[in-house]
Amino acid sequence: MAFDFFRRNKEMAPDLGGAPEVKRSAAGRVAALAAGGRVGWTARDAGSLTRAGFLGNPVGFRCVKMIAEAAAALPLVLDADGGRHHVHPVLALLATPNPGQGRAELLEALFGQILLTGNGYVEAVAGDDGLPVELHVLRSDRMSVVPGADGWPVGYDYTVGAKSHRFGATGPRPQVCHLKSFHPQDDHYGLSPLHAAATAVDVHNAATRWSKALLDNAARPSGAIIYKGPEGQGMTTDQYDRLVSEMEAHHQGARNAGRPMLLEGGLDWKPMGFSPSDMEFQQTKEAAAREIALAFGVPPMLLGIPGDATFANYQEAHRAFYRLTVLPLASRVAAGVSDWLSLYAEAVLELRPDLDQVPALAAEREALWRRVGAAAFLTDVEKRRMLGLATEADHG
Repeated sequence: MAFDFFRRNKEMAPDLGGAPEVKRSAAGRVAALAAGGRVGWTARDAGSLTRAGFLGNPVGFRCVKMIAEAAAALPLVLDADGGRHHVHPVLALLATPNPGQGRAELLEALFGQILLTGNGYVEAVAGDDGLPVELHVLRSDRMSVVPGADGWPVGYDYTVGAKSHRFGATGPRPQVCHLKSFHPQDDHYGLSPLHAAATAVDVHNAATRWSKALLDNAARPSGAIIYKGPEGQGMTTDQYDRLVSEMEAHHQGARNAGRPMLLEGGLDWKPMGFSPSDMEFQQTKEAAAREIALAFGVPPMLLGIPGDATFANYQEAHRAFYRLTVLPLASRVAAGVSDWLSLYAEAVLELRPDLDQVPALAAEREALWRRVGAAAFLTDVEKRRMLGLATEADHG
């Protein structure tokens, strides 16, 4: 295929006797095109961060899924009235919280909302006796806190489209339980790990788009078409626009990979090799992935990110993941939910993860049981309390 860029413009070309035409600088065009390749930073609202960091980023998606699924799968034990209960109305409520969700689905949604937005909201649907018969996780991006005159929340507005419903936050039995992560600069809302990792998410997404663009252009860096026209004579606007359109139609994209280029009219093609910045792009992407994993508390080794040798083996990284990330989050959420449900039960309830049933911590728990069991200077009551077990004294 021949590029006859000048055929339509011979009548208007100054060197051919046509009327002069105002030309635009090729350098200015290149600068304008280069400006369009800058990273577009994501807005810091919950919806934009969720779309960019969870729906559109595999590292963020995997981090949230790993933490939420692991925390939701932890077995919970209930201590009430000084003893451990295996059958209790609260445990039955958590087992079947609502007709559309089971225990794992409800808790995974709750943990996911906290990880993505820093806030988790649980609604209690009360029965005729005033006790909750259903639990529902509300979307954090639809909830807004209504502060009172003293600054403390007096309600929560849940808005869907043009409709809004207000939940009361005062009284002996609040209808909504608000769980939030620590935020040093906000009194009403929590800080999401995704917010801290937002810059790394944008860099990772930009690097992914860069790689996709290279594949669309036959995985080769672009070159330069050099115009060798008369001395001091540049290309006209129409000639430049037609050159760009011909390149896009016949020489860009995977389907045009390897197609030979036939140039005429003083045009010459000069291929360009990868610059050092091109070669470091993959390293930049991996560094951004590690920063995202760091913000969520997931060892990069568990995500398959190369170049991380912090842990000696996968088992050690897995144990650190549970000990440093999953258990603190699950314990904090379980404590908040049990304190909230205690208001309905009018009794002290304590929900907490059962560490003896966590496979990743089996070696640690076995060593603890062995040390406590071999301590002859401890009484049986002291041993049970060290292991987190109820005693007869607790019942009395």
